[in-house]
Amino acid sequence: MLRLHGVIGHESDALYHARLHALEHHNGIELLFVPSEEAGRKRFRLTTDRGTDCAVSLDRDEALVDGALLYIDQDRAIVARFGRQRVWRLRPADAAAAMKLGWHAGNLHWRVRFDGDCLVVLLDRPLAEYRARLAHLLDEGEIAEIADV
Repeated sequence: MLRLHGVIGHESDALYHARLHALEHHNGIELLFVPSEEAGRKRFRLTTDRGTDCAVSLDRDEALVDGALLYIDQDRAIVARFGRQRVWRLRPADAAAAMKLGWHAGNLHWRVRFDGDCLVVLLDRPLAEYRARLAHLLDEGEIAEIADV
């Protein structure tokens, strides 16, 4: 269990921008999704999207906000997100389409999971930004969207 006390900063802070960007390229950003019922609490225990068990405690005068930086070192950072993880489920039409989809997801550094014959994209931004990157594969029927978002 990783004990996290207090908010270090925010993911948009200029002080952390370069470090977070570098960690993102090395798959070192973990997201801690905080359900609405936990958002106002000062102590709670949750697991990140990568499986790290976290015990979070905040001072009385601290408030947790979406994008709060809770942990950072040379290998990883933990950022708070409110609500549940939004996902986009995609199914390739064939092996060639699967290769194209995998190449795009990897090249764009998308966080993904596999579920049977589907690629599940963990959304960090608006869905329209992701769709724009794969518009040609969607339009040509090489991949299909499976309702999930």
